[in-house]
Amino acid sequence: MIAIIDYEAGNLTSVERAVKHLGGDCAVTRDLGLIAGADRVIFPGVGAAGAAMASLRRLGLDQALADAVAAGKPVLGICLGTQIIFQRSDEDLAGCLGLMAGKVVRFAEDMPGQDGLRLKVPHMGWNQVRWVRDHPVFAGVDPEAEYYFVHSYHPLPQDQADVVGLTEYGVTFASVVARDNLVATQFHPEKSGRPGLQILRNFLAWDGKP
Repeated sequence: MIAIIDYEAGNLTSVERAVKHLGGDCAVTRDLGLIAGADRVIFPGVGAAGAAMASLRRLGLDQALADAVAAGKPVLGICLGTQIIFQRSDEDLAGCLGLMAGKVVRFAEDMPGQDGLRLKVPHMGWNQVRWVRDHPVFAGVDPEAEYYFVHSYHPLPQDQADVVGLTEYGVTFASVVARDNLVATQFHPEKSGRPGLQILRNFLAWDGKP
């Protein structure tokens, strides 16, 4: 069973629908016992880091996520769920989960695009990922595929060995990270058509080994 973590951060129904479309047995839940018994965990989310961390701590889900990672279960972070696996975020000056070393910073407001015009923040829409190392969750995806992003902040991993994919939007930022049984995407695979479904399909089959 796949536990989709419900911590009042939205974007859960589309993830649940995508997993069920792929034949996955899943539940949107904040039940600590159900999460502890799950085979794998998906940690999605939209919203602000400070509010998300407050909800996680209040519900005991911060420890549940740490326990899942420590137990070696495959864990997938998505969007906000990717950002708050790091140690801290400039958004709300939030202390985060610390499951991966690094921080999260905001895009600058004056980033120039290729046409010389200022890029909009948040980064919203379709963009490519440049894969910098192999990982089972991203096996078989089209290297030219685009994925759907909606975010104003992006990760700065401390260890470049944790970076799996990079994306260009004014700056080059880590859009996919992974360490051991934890993998995370800044984009939304559940909203990214066939390439996104391939990533989710790979995650459902992944044993958590890099």
